[in-house]
Amino acid sequence: MDGNVSGEDYEKNIDWDTEDELEIENIAPPSCSNVVARNVETIVTNGEASSSSGVSNSKLVQHFLGMGFSEEMIAKAIKENGEADTESILESLLTYGALALEESPDEHNSCLINSPQQQQYVDNGQLSSDYDESVLADLSDSDDSWSGSEEISNSLPEHEKVILSLANMGYSVEEASAAIDRCGPEASIAELTDFICAAQMAKTEAVFFEEEKPKISLNGSLKKRKLYELEMLKRKKRKGVQIDDEVIRLPNPMIGFGTPTDGNVITHRTLPDDAIGPPFFYYENVALAPKGVWDTISRFLFGVEPEFVDSKYFCAAARKRGYVHNLPINNRFPLLPLPPRTISDALPLTKKWWPEWDKRTKLNCLQTVIGSAKLTDRIRKALEKWGDDPPQHVQKYVMDECRKWNLVWVGKNKLAPLEPDEVEMLLGFPRNHTRGGGISRTDRYKSLGNSFQVDTVAYHLSVLKDIFPNGINMLSLFSGIGGAEVALHRLGIRLKNVVSVEISEANRDIVRSWWEQTNQTGNLIHMADVQQLNGDRLEQLMGSFGGFDLVVGGSPCNNLAGSNRVSRDGLEGEHSSLFYDYFRILDLVKCIMKQQ
Repeated sequence: MDGNVSGEDYEKNIDWDTEDELEIENIAPPSCSNVVARNVETIVTNGEASSSSGVSNSKLVQHFLGMGFSEEMIAKAIKENGEADTESILESLLTYGALALEESPDEHNSCLINSPQQQQYVDNGQLSSDYDESVLADLSDSDDSWSGSEEISNSLPEHEKVILSLANMGYSVEEASAAIDRCGPEASIAELTDFICAAQMAKTEAVFFEEEKPKISLNGSLKKRKLYELEMLKRKKRKGVQIDDEVIRLPNPMIGFGTPTDGNVITHRTLPDDAIGPPFFYYENVALAPKGVWDTISRFLFGVEPEFVDSKYFCAAARKRGYVHNLPINNRFPLLPLPPRTISDALPLTKKWWPEWDKRTKLNCLQTVIGSAKLTDRIRKALEKWGDDPPQHVQKYVMDECRKWNLVWVGKNKLAPLEPDEVEMLLGFPRNHTRGGGISRTDRYKSLGNSFQVDTVAYHLSVLKDIFPNGINMLSLFSGIGGAEVALHRLGIRLKNVVSVEISEANRDIVRSWWEQTNQTGNLIHMADVQQLNGDRLEQLMGSFGGFDLVVGGSPCNNLAGSNRVSRDGLEGEHSSLFYDYFRILDLVKCIMKQQ
């Protein structure tokens, strides 16, 4: 009903894995003295170069020579950008360097090994002969790291220190900055890393354990690289360059108008006149949508501000969602019994095998996909090789995969994805809700990953119990597996007439089966396509039972979710543009009910 992942995605503007050590202005040049450029015969050694380029501004040339670029590259960059635009010259030089490194990896490695710092490791026998460039992907800083970087980082504002902390953990500055934008400046490092890992969900990375290849310290050059990334990000923002995937700032903590266990509950708000029912409406979608999406949703839904809620305050799994509705917000109450709030309470059999270094107490957002058997097998073999105390870099990799794929411990060194029954329980659905009737395991995960978290939704809808003591007529758009229907039933609100519009036949079968198994006494009317629901059909339906009390739904988030690296087009995307059908139908219902 909502989308297949929350979280969200990061488009990297610079691929640092293919570039040499870079630095910002006023930072000492890299220790490697020989910089090799593609198709360049001249080699710059210790800052000395010929003057064959004929560039007039010798100061400018010396400035970039001091940063380690060749004179021919500098001349080319100045010719393309002019001598006045130093920032454009620098960006061009970085581009040339990236291309040169991609085509000359062997020379790049030679450069590293010939540097004073790297030669020290070779002489000490600490660098294996089969060392390759991939080791650079997971470098750690040593205790004797470059002091200049430390001095600069200590003088940075607090939020930039957080960015650098994340960068030094292996995340890009773009990822770190986007995570802070989404989670808020007060978010903890653990929350930010969880968010970044969840946003990387769609990309399965190859397992790389460095048990046979020791990590190599670059004595601060990694910090210089991250400081450079941070500086470039700040320059882009100063120049007004839009950073990909920006979203509106979300509240922290994400508890909306309050949760059952939170004391700061808001009980009053003022709705715009156009938003006041009948009918009541309730719309849901992923909170971490592209910039401007929630402003548009709010504008179309009569100016009602979204209520952002993370379901981790209701269950053991995070699910960051935005809800736009005109429901009362006082006298809410939760479903009882309260669901388990931690992983160990929800899945007690995992306690025995949970290692001390896995500090998770909550799962990330439950997805439509799961980790592969191949992945969990490789993790098991690697952990067995290290015994009970794997090194930090192995622990970090395992934890990254656990957060991405919501893996849980089921044996000694054994991780596994959640079973469909466990996902049903965490999302508040009855046991076997999606099981049987020809539904495959793959379809079960897909349907559950796109559903409501029932306890969260029920808390919002609980105010309807006193308003409609005799039952409710509901129009359920994009019904999915019936999260709203299950929530109302569990609240003890009778479902008199439900018009359920859902394009997936498998999901319609699930809702129909649940309707029969729970002995509902009302009428269930199924339709397949919201785009076919027009004014004439609505008038016919509403004429037969007197209108709708509630219009509920969550249009597809395919083009909103962070995991979509191909067509994250916002509300203009092929699937997520169906939001406008939700508004169209809601507006028709309001007009018809006014006429009646």
